[in-house]
Amino acid sequence: MTSPTYSRIILKMSGESFKGSGEFGLDSDTLRYISQQIKDIAEMGTQIGVVVGGGNFWRGADYEQTGMDRSTADYAGMLSTIMNALALQDALERAGVTVRTQSAISIPSVAEPYIRRRAVRHLEKGRVVIFAGGTGNPYMTTDTAAALRALEIGAEALIMAKNGIDGVYDSDPMNNPSAKKYEKISHHEALSKRLQALDSTALSLCMDNSLPIVVFDIFKSGNLASILSGNHVGTLISVDTYT
Repeated sequence: MTSPTYSRIILKMSGESFKGSGEFGLDSDTLRYISQQIKDIAEMGTQIGVVVGGGNFWRGADYEQTGMDRSTADYAGMLSTIMNALALQDALERAGVTVRTQSAISIPSVAEPYIRRRAVRHLEKGRVVIFAGGTGNPYMTTDTAAALRALEIGAEALIMAKNGIDGVYDSDPMNNPSAKKYEKISHHEALSKRLQALDSTALSLCMDNSLPIVVFDIFKSGNLASILSGNHVGTLISVDTYT
């Protein structure tokens, strides 16, 4: 078997990815599909950390607009990421994947505390590690958590899974049929153009540490395995890469 392009990655899954065609919550078929995609790349020999969002249950910024304290709203959002992490953990275990869930906020009855060295050891043993609870701090998105965890565990790439969007565009392709897709772009250019691939804090963190990012549509079958096989899928954001 050919060695995967990246030996260790962070896969960022948005909470919206788990709801399938519904407007809220979890879809069991979608969870099974995502778990199979992760299992396929794990069997290629890739060490996988997964950072999950919680937008299918709660979005702190939305509740802040109703007058809720931002920190309180964000902590509630962290709890929603733990719900998604446990659901994904169960789906992966049903698929035969050995998995551990670590949380940035203390909830020892259901998840290990996040400890970097323990996470790395799990990865070295071939276990998938799910990182829940964001960074454990309000005002920080799960995109930022994904970038931070990728750097902490020594991942070779941050793989950003999108729901129905196959890369980075110069405007929202859902609203603009003429939106231009970037095949490759630098971190600096993505920041300067204010592209909405991921938040600016996460993008800056990746740029400062030369961490490549791949943005792709996980719901196109085989995309994730294709990335790990060395094929160009979606949009590559990397240092000194210009269109």
